[in-house]
Amino acid sequence: MASIGIVVTGGVVRVTGSGLGCTDWPACSDSTLAPTAEMGMHGAIEFGNRLLTGVLCAIVGWVIVAARLQRTPMPSVLRGGWAQFWIVVLNALVGGLTVKMKLSPYIVAAHFLAAMLLLTAAVVTWHRVRRHGEEARPAVPMPPAVRPATVALVAANALLILVGTLATGTGPHAGDSSDVSRMPLNWRFVTTLHGLLGAAVLGLLVYLLSVLPKRGHALARQKTVLLLIAVVAQGGIGLMQSLSGLPALAVVLHLFGSALVWAGAVQVYLTVGTANSGRPAPAAETENRPERPTTLSSR
Repeated sequence: MASIGIVVTGGVVRVTGSGLGCTDWPACSDSTLAPTAEMGMHGAIEFGNRLLTGVLCAIVGWVIVAARLQRTPMPSVLRGGWAQFWIVVLNALVGGLTVKMKLSPYIVAAHFLAAMLLLTAAVVTWHRVRRHGEEARPAVPMPPAVRPATVALVAANALLILVGTLATGTGPHAGDSSDVSRMPLNWRFVTTLHGLLGAAVLGLLVYLLSVLPKRGHALARQKTVLLLIAVVAQGGIGLMQSLSGLPALAVVLHLFGSALVWAGAVQVYLTVGTANSGRPAPAAETENRPERPTTLSSR
């Protein structure tokens, strides 16, 4: 949730024109660490977004410590925790560069993509934690078409996000009230391409539901249905914001939806992969697990 939160607060910074509310980095200005009253609402919003980075570091640190203290080794969870830590550091540095470069749309796009990379690592780590310690059980065979469909789904979503950053980079929400440069692209063309990619994601989800077995893989079907609902809602918000002049609230909701859709796509991919292997827990985490003693009783 914190990984999604950083995406949403970043959107709030952008649509309120608070991107340069703090004129320096890592301090808010060259003379103060925190915003002053003179900086007004913009300084408070930007600094609040920066504080969320500290919250993320604390949560990631807790994951790392918890993984280390487990009686049963959790190496893949530990790796996931460290991956999140370094991505948080990377995103903080890109955020600082965003301020130094006066909200260059290309750096802003990289800042958003780094946030989505953090969300990816968080979802993968969460999946490994949920599957840790579960016994392998026989899986109902998956049709051969299912796995390629999930790969295509993730790839299409990645392209959708990338083109979405281009649409934002050419749009009116520059992140500051002053004259900030925009990407020299045709906004109508980019948004049309973005919409077509959204339709492709929707089509892939419908196809995936048609090839997923109706019995034996309830979790995969459930997550696919939830993702389908999220994509439809996200498409509706995107269409509404495009036709109504990109109101700030709709833009923030669309950013929130993009994070939910991406997290859902990654979960569908991981869930199908687990079902295909018939091995919920990663092999690296089960190979050192002591065997459970078995007892026989007669009645």
